[in-house]
Amino acid sequence: MSNYREVKIVDNFYQNSLFYPMPTVAISTLAEDGSTTIGAYSLVFPYYIAGKDYYAMILECRNSSNTAQNILRTGKCALNFINDNRKDFKELVRLGFPGKTPQEKMKDCSFKLIKGEAEGDRPLILEDAYQVLECTWDESLENGYESKKHIGELEGVEPPYKNFNGITSKFGCHFILKIDKILMVEKYADNLKNGLKRNSFPKVPVDYGYHDSKNFWYMRFGGSRPVAEPIAATNAGSVESVMYCAERLDTPVKFTKEACELYVKIPRPFMKAALSQIAEIAEKNGIFLIDKEAALKIAELRKKAK
Repeated sequence: MSNYREVKIVDNFYQNSLFYPMPTVAISTLAEDGSTTIGAYSLVFPYYIAGKDYYAMILECRNSSNTAQNILRTGKCALNFINDNRKDFKELVRLGFPGKTPQEKMKDCSFKLIKGEAEGDRPLILEDAYQVLECTWDESLENGYESKKHIGELEGVEPPYKNFNGITSKFGCHFILKIDKILMVEKYADNLKNGLKRNSFPKVPVDYGYHDSKNFWYMRFGGSRPVAEPIAATNAGSVESVMYCAERLDTPVKFTKEACELYVKIPRPFMKAALSQIAEIAEKNGIFLIDKEAALKIAELRKKAK
């Protein structure tokens, strides 16, 4: 008898239905005021690797994120690959938490930023990255530029959608990023040129994404087991902000303050969608007032559904 068991495919399946090792990348983009802002990403992979007139990466992200909005607007970004440094990883987890403005996120940023090598108006790059790809979105593919008309729509975009370049779903976005420059720390560039040995590789952290609401799990270079990097409690919203959102849902279901206290850790960009789903489950089960007891019951129903 096989020792395999089928796992249900759900949203964010690479996090919730798989153990999927991914790169750890700080993507820098230009905010509306021209300043550089940083987001944490792992869904960044090679796309065009041979036989084309240029090379490219693909980025998958939320269409409401600062990164997506900035790329839609300017077409420029830099993919900064960080070293395996616990302090840097902790900072990237902080910068990766959704819902804050670029100014709020970057106010106390510990990364030192410098100018890159690509021409034009570009975001700054991380001084301590082991490699950086300066990129331009190829908005011509699949008429991706048509997605620009949805800039500023942060609570979901209605169809039609693109298949692979631009806004691809209500909450999703894909960017085909032409590689303009690859910048690499000198010793690693020399290692590529002169031949690799066991000690020739940069110390690279590998992450597994947000598998729960408390920790960001990743593997340190040479480590034997994953490490949990706590998601700072300061990223949580207030119960008042949850209640504000709940009161404005188009549903007969109501939420008590005690129930809303259970949802303060939901990131702001996901709050409306999450509360709408909770209200929908409640209504289907004949619950029209969600107190703490009902909220816990609905949480169990959601867990079973997954």
